[in-house]
Amino acid sequence: MLMNDLSSKVHGFGKALMMPISVIAAAGIFLGVAAAMQNPAVTGDAFASLKYPQLVIGFIRQVAGALFANLPLFFAVASAIGLAKAEKPTAAFAAVIGFIAMHVGVSASLAAQNLTAATTTVPALIAKGMTPTAAQMLSAQFTPMLGIFTFNMSVLGGVIAGLTVVALHNRFYTIVLPTAVSFFGGRRFVPIITVVVLPLLGVVLSLIWPTIGAAIAWVGNLIGQSGQYGAFLLGFFERLLIPTGLHHILNETVRFTPIGGMVTVDNHAIVGALNIFNTTLTHPGLLSDEQVRESTRFLAQGKIPVMMFGLPGAALAMYHCARPEHKKRVKALMMAGALASFTTGITEPLEFCFVFVSPVLYLFHAVLCGLSFMLMDVFHLMIGNVQGGAIDLVVFGVLGGSKTHWWYAVLLGLIYFPVYYFGFRLIITRLRVETPGRETQEEEATERKPLLANERAENIITGLGGQQNIADVDCCFTRLRVRVKDMKQVIDRTLMLTGASGVKRVSDNDVQVIYGPQVEKIAQDVKVTLGVTT
Repeated sequence: MLMNDLSSKVHGFGKALMMPISVIAAAGIFLGVAAAMQNPAVTGDAFASLKYPQLVIGFIRQVAGALFANLPLFFAVASAIGLAKAEKPTAAFAAVIGFIAMHVGVSASLAAQNLTAATTTVPALIAKGMTPTAAQMLSAQFTPMLGIFTFNMSVLGGVIAGLTVVALHNRFYTIVLPTAVSFFGGRRFVPIITVVVLPLLGVVLSLIWPTIGAAIAWVGNLIGQSGQYGAFLLGFFERLLIPTGLHHILNETVRFTPIGGMVTVDNHAIVGALNIFNTTLTHPGLLSDEQVRESTRFLAQGKIPVMMFGLPGAALAMYHCARPEHKKRVKALMMAGALASFTTGITEPLEFCFVFVSPVLYLFHAVLCGLSFMLMDVFHLMIGNVQGGAIDLVVFGVLGGSKTHWWYAVLLGLIYFPVYYFGFRLIITRLRVETPGRETQEEEATERKPLLANERAENIITGLGGQQNIADVDCCFTRLRVRVKDMKQVIDRTLMLTGASGVKRVSDNDVQVIYGPQVEKIAQDVKVTLGVTT
């Protein structure tokens, strides 16, 4: 029971991460376009010298840069919203307060140790007898966060603050205080207890963070020293974790912690692969191309050959392997999934057509993903962002110029298309894998019929065991995430007939129904039908 509860919380946390990630993914595209439009090699010297267009582009970069600078706060708020049992606005408000209070606690503790913005500059540390290298390393451990001098904990600090706040929120948002102070009870008590606890947490963190930071740096060095093999492991395990939904956590680890890389600029540490890449977009020329390449090996470039070419090849194979009477239905499904994968890098509509029915196809796909990450590192690509579709290839590869080596991703993709096609076709036919259109006779008995939005929502609710069985409904990029009271009442067959690509039970009370990019609208329809007004 304890393990199931832990699994539920982990999946809720993974879902919460989607909120800030969706924002920064879009902001990253704006940054990429803006960076290209300010690059004379792309637009020409005449356009690059136009005053007003460049002012507008510069303004866009400043706005996007401000978003990236405050990612830790966004992660704190998202963690609290995602895991709060109820009164989510209160949890979000308390998370902002808690994040600030925690860093105030860190700052106060550092000041008591005579560690301030003035005493931790490189010149001040050298004057105390430290070597220049040691002084730079120590100085880089600190940063101003919302004007507060604190440890540079990046988004991990935000997650710690958010998780602590939501634990307090879930414990105290219904508390009843004595009559004399009853006004401060319930949800009003959450910010109050947050102000008491989070500064103390900051003091504790200030004492143990150097050890935590050293451990993270050690893991980062281990992956970094693994070279191309480290990139392979990331691509391989990220795909293996797709059915669990935990791949988000692995991705955020390399994107926002020293495991994904760390560079020091003007005595300020920039940690995480995505943070490093986005810094180059907001501050062109600040980092060398080699420093940027060290970070992008964990980003979109490893996904492009798979998302744009490999999985569409797999989709074509699954279509060709479908029985003739089902090809029309399968064609629509495969075309929609292939288009989503090719353009945006959203792959789950296709992946959930085979990961649950064939471990061999699943492993074949994961190995090729890892190999793609490794080969893109071998060929020294420099394409960042997070999705891996055509948008990322064009914005961060083609428009980035020849230094990105973007053509190697296309060349590998042209190889991956037939490898995926013939590999999938061979495995499906030889092992008799029941991909779409090849289901057993029992599964084939009822064809899916187009449903109106309200009909589909009602059928989804029925498949989830009825309104009385649904405790919570939410979604991420591609999955309807539902917490149910009794998993035995969930009917996979009913859910699949609503257009789902798959149904995944992640704990005794948590189920994920995979719909693809249209899941946001589906989730909203379900909430409206349920009468949920959050």
